[in-house]
Amino acid sequence: MDPEPTGETSGAGPAPTGVAAVELTDEARGERLAALTAIIELMRPAVQADGGDLVLVSADVVTGVVEVQLQGACSSCAVSSSTLQGGVERILRQRLDWVTEVVGGVDESVDPFVSESLGRGGYVPSF
Repeated sequence: MDPEPTGETSGAGPAPTGVAAVELTDEARGERLAALTAIIELMRPAVQADGGDLVLVSADVVTGVVEVQLQGACSSCAVSSSTLQGGVERILRQRLDWVTEVVGGVDESVDPFVSESLGRGGYVPSF
């Protein structure tokens, strides 16, 4: 008889074909979450330097799905999606082999004029 699911997923059905069910101890889950939090904290100053912020919304340490949100000046920044995909996702997947997907978006609740006043959100070369 097969073991029962661990309850880490939303219960949307069995794991996709070819994906083995991973059972983690509480200690292993804590280690993964601590490593993820530490990397997010390392990335935040770069985003904050442009008037934005990077927030960890949720993380499923078993399936490897991490949800983040860009806030502040990022809501008016033209390169915020590039920051998520080219920066945040790339770094997390390189440094944490268990991360399979990074989803996220931009906090749209900030007034665009307030957001713009927080920073430009892009690289400005100095000549």
